[in-house]
This record gives sequence, structure tokens and C-alpha cells, in this order.
Amino acid sequence: MSDTILLEIKNAIATITFNRPQVFNSFNKEMAFALQDALDRCQKEDIRVVVITANGKAFCAGQDIQEITNPDLNPGFKAILDDHYNPIVLKIRQLEKPVVAVVNGVAAGAGANLALCCDIVIAAQSASFIQAFSKIGLIPDSAGTFFLPRLIGFGKASAAMMLADKITASEADAMGMIYRAVEDDELAVTAMAIAEKLANLPTTALANTKKALNQSMTNTVEEQLALESQLQIASAQTHDYQEGVAAFIEKRKPVFTGK
Repeated sequence: MSDTILLEIKNAIATITFNRPQVFNSFNKEMAFALQDALDRCQKEDIRVVVITANGKAFCAGQDIQEITNPDLNPGFKAILDDHYNPIVLKIRQLEKPVVAVVNGVAAGAGANLALCCDIVIAAQSASFIQAFSKIGLIPDSAGTFFLPRLIGFGKASAAMMLADKITASEADAMGMIYRAVEDDELAVTAMAIAEKLANLPTTALANTKKALNQSMTNTVEEQLALESQLQIASAQTHDYQEGVAAFIEKRKPVFTGK
């Protein structure tokens, strides 16, 4: 794997770390494909939660402008979207386990939107989110126009994207854009506590919850009720369901295995 992306697996938790701190973890072609590879590796059954974070002061500044302004390196916007970012978004949403974004600094452009497509987002108080696209004459991509209006409402999303104002972590927390903003020195501890909790929950049930949420974006209520029925029946066939019921009856803490 490229050293632009680091992957560590420990105690059923996979940690993916953006590792281009010298350019604020902005994406080039190499990094985009390395992230796709890391997400593919996280499909392994023994991984029960995925954490995405970054080295350095920034989470991700979006696309590396140096790449797209260099005629010898620029793959073109069609390739950047169709081959780089869009597959990343789909892999995160289709991964059958929770994905936690741990935003340690500024998340701008595609960097912000890749964070916001994760299942749970926590951010350091010093972090910020910027829909920076309009500053250079572009539109939001990486599913930003899909997820952000659903997170904070049409009006606020429209303003965030057109004005490209910086949104602090506290503001993002208050408007429901992210799950929680925490003090900088508490970010790592809080992230690990969330990851460990998720890693000890019934993984199949979480995966089915994620499937239901994905479909809820476009389903009718009738379609969603049918899907809930299908996924609930499937969840009830798991070992973890049997363990959860047994633990409830026996008044003890359940020991879920993810199966």
C-alpha cells in the first residue's frame, strides 16, 4: 500500500490514516486509490469498525490543486470523480460495518464531504468544515449535495455551499452536521471509546441498520417498511440476537461476536 494512506488493524478496529500532512492531506491519484484499497481490506470479517483520521494539522484539504494544474499529472475531472472520489463514497456507504470519521483539523472540499458520508463524525474543537468549491468556480462533489442537505437542511446546505464559509466544529455539532465536537486533547480518547463500543456491538445488526439508512434516502414509506421487515428477519437469525436475548433474560452483559 502507498504510504499516503496508513492502515492499522487492532482488536477488530481498523484505523485508516491520511498521511500527506505536508499538503494538508489533500488527495492526489495515488492517495485516492490507496484509500480505496484500504477500504476494500476493511471488508474482512474480523474487522468490526473502521476509523478514518489524519496525520498533521489538517484532516483533508480536498483535491490536490498541484495535481490538477499540472498538465503532466492532471487526470481530468471525469477521472477524478468517476475513478477517485465516487468509488470512495460508495465503498464507505456499502461497507458492512460502521465507519467513524475523526476530524482532527480543517476538512475542506472533498475532504469535508468524505467525512460527512461516514456513519459517525466527531471533530476536535479546533477543526472546521468548508465547502470550498465555489471559491474556485466548482460545485460540491463527493456526494456533498446528497448528504449535507439531509444533515442540516436545504437552506443551510445551500448557504454553506454557495458562500463557502468556514463552519467551526462547535457550529457543525449544533446544527447536526456531525455527531459531536470535543476538546482537542480529548479527541483520540473519545474516538477510541466510540470505536471500542461499536466493535463490541452486534456487527450484523449495525450493518443492517446502515443498509436501512442508505435506502431510507430514496425509499417510499411502504418500501422502507418492507425493507425493515426483511432486515429484521435476517438480524433475528444471527448468533448475536440469540446472545442479546439470553443476556437480557439472565440479566447480564451480552458478549457479541459479530456473527
